[in-house]
Amino acid sequence: MSNDIVFVIGVIFWILAIPALVGAFSESRPPRAALIMVVLGSGLIFFAVRQQPGSYSIDLLPDVFMRAFRDLF
Repeated sequence: MSNDIVFVIGVIFWILAIPALVGAFSESRPPRAALIMVVLGSGLIFFAVRQQPGSYSIDLLPDVFMRAFRDLF
C-alpha cells in the first residue's frame, strides 16, 4: 500500500470523525467513536508523512487524493 493511500485513509477518518463528534454531543454521550477515528486517522497521517517528509501539504491535498485513487483503480 502506497503512502498516498495511507494518507488519504487517515484524512477520510478525520472527516468521518466530525459527524460522529456532532452526533455524540447532540445526544449527550461520550464521543468514543469520534475519538477512535481521530486517533487512527492521526496515526495513519503521521505514518505517511514520516515515510515521505515534505511531500504532503494543504496545497497538494487534491493531487494526493488523485494519485491515491489512480493507484487503487
